[in-house]
Amino acid sequence: MLGALILQQMLDLSDKEVQGQIAFDDRWRYALDITDHSDESGYICEKTVWTYRQMVIEEDLYSILFDGLTDALRTAFDVDTDTQRLDSTHVQSNMRKLGRIRIFAETIRKFLSNLKRQHRDLFDSHIQEQIKERYLAKENAGCFSQVKPSETAKTLQQLSKDLFYLVEHFKDNESVCRMNSYQLMQRVLEEQCTVNRSDDDEPEITVKDSKDVPSDSLQNPSDPDAGYSPHKGQGYSAQLLETCNRKKDIPEEEKQLQLDLFTYADATPAHVRDSGAVEQAIEETESRNCKPKELDADSAYGGDDNVQTASEHDVELVAPVHCTDGTKGFGIKDFECDQETGTVTACPQGHTAIDRYRTPKGRLVSRFDRTLCHTCPQRDQCPVIIRKASASLYYTDKQFRLALRRQYEETEEFRERYRWRAGIEASNSRLKSQTGAGRLRYRGLKNVRYAIKLKALGLNILRAARVYKARNRRQNIEKSVSGLFYKLFFIFRPHFSVQVKNIFSKNIFGLFRPVLAC
Repeated sequence: MLGALILQQMLDLSDKEVQGQIAFDDRWRYALDITDHSDESGYICEKTVWTYRQMVIEEDLYSILFDGLTDALRTAFDVDTDTQRLDSTHVQSNMRKLGRIRIFAETIRKFLSNLKRQHRDLFDSHIQEQIKERYLAKENAGCFSQVKPSETAKTLQQLSKDLFYLVEHFKDNESVCRMNSYQLMQRVLEEQCTVNRSDDDEPEITVKDSKDVPSDSLQNPSDPDAGYSPHKGQGYSAQLLETCNRKKDIPEEEKQLQLDLFTYADATPAHVRDSGAVEQAIEETESRNCKPKELDADSAYGGDDNVQTASEHDVELVAPVHCTDGTKGFGIKDFECDQETGTVTACPQGHTAIDRYRTPKGRLVSRFDRTLCHTCPQRDQCPVIIRKASASLYYTDKQFRLALRRQYEETEEFRERYRWRAGIEASNSRLKSQTGAGRLRYRGLKNVRYAIKLKALGLNILRAARVYKARNRRQNIEKSVSGLFYKLFFIFRPHFSVQVKNIFSKNIFGLFRPVLAC
């Protein structure tokens, strides 16, 4: 069943399709080592697939499967993990994209349906008929999906009042408060509305402006874990770490024999910043003895905190600085910096600092000749502060480190090293197109993590199979060509001199390797 679950995610199949594949596809039986060809051994129920999947998710067995099988492939194919690259890709769970009106309406409808099923007496005695009619009547099922733009504000106001009424009416009922649907209503009210309470009048409910709604707000009652990214939309982010072979001396025909694997895979809500994945990815790979020595990532991961954290684990993070230093003219990167002392030694005009020291508060100061700075033609563009007694440049250790990184980004060495990061974009695309990771069949963070890890594992297996097939093909060619050369050798052996015989016998593979290259 564990093998069937991996194949299900690898091929993006439903539970019913898995049932059919095991029953009728001999390739599945061969892969799962089902040697008995009877109907009993090849039949499973859809419920069985669902049950085992829930067991794997609840016990976090999908992480053990990914780590164990990936490490086995890494060892078998001798994969080099010294250089790896990290990136994220947006994935969507199996939920509908809802606007604010539908979020209100679906949350209320879900609560009323659950209340009717679990507490029928409370539903009959406490819920007003107009609310039942508005949210549960079949003829009004799609009324909130056809609201005119001019009536959006009015509809939202009515929905917010109904939401507040239901939350307030059942707030003292412990059994109702424990319902997940009631807690979702509380969450929507807190995230989407402002309640102004006064002693005399009734509370005033105001719908927040869309820009004031937090990015981690509820996107759909069916998937409360999903987040929102202004750049990518609703859903989740899949964090992926992949090995990267940078060897330049490999012939073109040998590149197809090299294997790259995902060594780390995880999922987070879309609103969570990518920068938090660096430390977790390094720690997890370090525990499995596949930690990278060099980690390539884009600017989202290139914060100074991540660089320092990676350095503590003896990992060099190669990533651009996320943003500029905020200066309109010269920045610290335009000054001459001494990496050994960690201080600025000269200005862009070539004037050397006359003094360098650290203040009691920890700031670094480089002092320059006040007369030279006062007459400098670039004075308006320079961050040096000119006072009566001195001209000083103030900066922190973090600003100095960022300045060094910005200087390094302009070198050809950085461009040569960083260009390899772009290769993971193709891997992200392959994960979505080949295993269906772009649109998942599941909802909830645990289920999404399960799917992402097993789909990444499935792609690792597919890549390993391709390399294994290519290596076998190469071995068969070498055997056939070597056999041909040996036959020719023995046919023409009487006509060879002793020296030619020795050279031919000792370097047989070197003689026919150019033929293989052709």
